[in-house]
Amino acid sequence: MTTVSSRIATIPNALSLFRLLLIPVFLVFLLTHEYLTALITLVVSSVTDFVDGFVARRFNQVSRVGQLLDPAADRLFIFSTLIGLAWGGFVPWWLAGVIIARDVLLLILGIVLANYGFGPLPVHHLGKMGTFALLFAMPVLVLAATFPAIDKIAEPLGWAAALWGVFLYWWAGIVYVLQAGRLIRIPRDAPVGASDTVES
Repeated sequence: MTTVSSRIATIPNALSLFRLLLIPVFLVFLLTHEYLTALITLVVSSVTDFVDGFVARRFNQVSRVGQLLDPAADRLFIFSTLIGLAWGGFVPWWLAGVIIARDVLLLILGIVLANYGFGPLPVHHLGKMGTFALLFAMPVLVLAATFPAIDKIAEPLGWAAALWGVFLYWWAGIVYVLQAGRLIRIPRDAPVGASDTVES
């Protein structure tokens, strides 16, 4: 069983913070047409998302701060990257809208849960898989646009990962809605541990 600590200064938290700091760096490179540098920044960010989760589990550095910071960093990076890619013409605006709409849904869901006295829902594995697919798809799509010689391979691969990521992203969103519904239906005088039945 994974122990959740109250530590703040951990390697996974530092990596999540680093990923947040890369957001404006990536956007500056993208909007100034430094596509290769933007691509490298995007790849580095995607790799840190995998590494911080691995380090947290492997070296028992899972923390409450990390449980909030890691998904927040993921969503902010995906949100800003999608806006930048859509603005630059790398992806259509409808794709950005579909993904952002799911995060808006979760934001509203979080507010509803807070009104009922509940904290954020635990991250579901479907959401992590969807996030991974999207973080893989975005650099591949930029790669296809940066190097036309490989776009016949990179573009279909990037779109396959993007569409699969969108599917998983929304599937996880539906799971979160169902979990929230279960929590809200718990009587107010139920034991505090009642929320432990939420799937992780």
